[in-house]
Amino acid sequence: MRRTWFLPTDKLEWRCKYLQQGIEANYYSDVLLEVPGCISGTGAIPQAAGGPVPATESKRGSLKVSNSMILGIGALLALACGGAAANPQPAHYDIAILGGRVIDPETGLDAIRNVGIRGDRIVAVAEAAMTATTVIDASGRVVSPGFIDLHAHGQTVLAARMQALDGVTTALELEAGVLPVEDFYAQRADQGRPINYGTAVNWASARIAVLMNKSPQADISWFMQQFSNPAWQSRLATEPEVEQMAKLVQEGLDQGALGVGFLLGYAPGTGRKEYYRMTQLAARNSVPTFTHARFLSMLEPDSSFEGTQEIIATAAGTGAQVHIVHLNSISLRDIGIVSSMIAGARERGVRVTTEAYPYGAGSTGIGAAMFRGPDWRERIGGVTAGSFDVDGERLSEDELARLQREAPGTQTVLHFLDTTNPRDQQLLDQAVLFSGGVIASDGGDWTVAGEPLPPATWPLPEGAWSHPRSAGTFARFLRQYVREQKSLTLLAAIERITFGPAAIMQESAPQLRQKGRIQPGADADIVVFDLARITDNATYATPAQPSGGIDYVLVNGELLVAEGRLDTAVMPGRPMRNERR
Repeated sequence: MRRTWFLPTDKLEWRCKYLQQGIEANYYSDVLLEVPGCISGTGAIPQAAGGPVPATESKRGSLKVSNSMILGIGALLALACGGAAANPQPAHYDIAILGGRVIDPETGLDAIRNVGIRGDRIVAVAEAAMTATTVIDASGRVVSPGFIDLHAHGQTVLAARMQALDGVTTALELEAGVLPVEDFYAQRADQGRPINYGTAVNWASARIAVLMNKSPQADISWFMQQFSNPAWQSRLATEPEVEQMAKLVQEGLDQGALGVGFLLGYAPGTGRKEYYRMTQLAARNSVPTFTHARFLSMLEPDSSFEGTQEIIATAAGTGAQVHIVHLNSISLRDIGIVSSMIAGARERGVRVTTEAYPYGAGSTGIGAAMFRGPDWRERIGGVTAGSFDVDGERLSEDELARLQREAPGTQTVLHFLDTTNPRDQQLLDQAVLFSGGVIASDGGDWTVAGEPLPPATWPLPEGAWSHPRSAGTFARFLRQYVREQKSLTLLAAIERITFGPAAIMQESAPQLRQKGRIQPGADADIVVFDLARITDNATYATPAQPSGGIDYVLVNGELLVAEGRLDTAVMPGRPMRNERR
């Protein structure tokens, strides 16, 4: 396969040094480069900005270089730039990660390499010796792109720190999103964040604002409070009301939202035309949608299967890029037929993606619409009050009824699969291993005795409560599906938590084009972990336990976690926004 690269024209001194480093030129079978100001002709290095772009015609001429010529030309270029090719000195970096098993899912690299970092970027991935101000010995460890979570409701500093200890370097609130979007970004820019962050615009909040005449707040807890008045969940909107909602959603996109979040399952009475119109709006803006299917049920009519059909049909009809959230929990025990339908749509060109998390329980507000109506328990699979837990304790029927009546926004964990049962574990495996799927946590914030913790709290109190996915999703996935089950190769698994999520987002969000990769020019979001030790420690009974086996986490070139310890003094996280911003 032939690849063509173009080296940018700025930073001549850097380019010349780059040529002296012998950067993995032999990865590419046929390279066309222009190196202005260094030497007329070509070199054999990847583009500094990370990723192939069409080459432009050199005013000085250009030369096609075969693999056998690359190293020699690199040496000539080094001499032309003033370097000493005979005895080159090891290149010096800000940070060097040495001797690790480097995984780059985009190129398929899985080999022992050294990684050189300057500033916030990876500038070298090579076998050549390196020196650096900070040296990380990664011998016997995996060097991976930072994990990217597309479904992170926990957007506080505290939640982000717990995710960082699980290897997450970018956590995005996409299923729900927020409104107003500008408030979300302004608050986080003012406070700082340890990891990268971003959001979709919350269609449901726009619906509440219009139908209930309320001013939305950019906080998921505000949305949960609206469960106490379900009128917005069931009433059909008039044409003028739909227009007002569309205006609010468009404002959110203009403010940088990464897509449109559709919590259809929380407003199942929404008109189908309204959903279609809003998806058309997303398509016009070239951003994806993230949809919680309208129904949670294995019984027809109004089944999870029908809810998934609606998302796929809307994608086909509008041309929008759509993402179906938490395939495992929305499908219940119908994962076989639901996943088959999604796979068939993808094969036929519908732009649909999906995700799953490796747990047999979900979490939401106890007064959600899916927990009301005739036969709702049977529709979900015969659940009882004991299938719900709050603060780690299973509920009685009286407690369930009281909370649904008096505190419907209370966070609860609902156990819908018993993964100690091999049959239920196989159902979960189908969702997690869905071909082309990615892993996302659906994790949230942390509470003590039902009250949210102050965002600056650290360390997390031992008695803090959340779904364990808020702390251990990615370590659990690697432990279970790579090390123990061996269902996936390490390369395939890393793709599902790094490059795969980045690829879903990169058409509309330019920053994601530089993430999920270990390549020269990519952002230095990196996780160094021990595959033999990586594990989730969070459980349903004691969720406030960070993952183990993750030794280093870098975010935009800054060490956030070193030797397993998180540095609370650094806030290297940056906002992720759509192409419009």
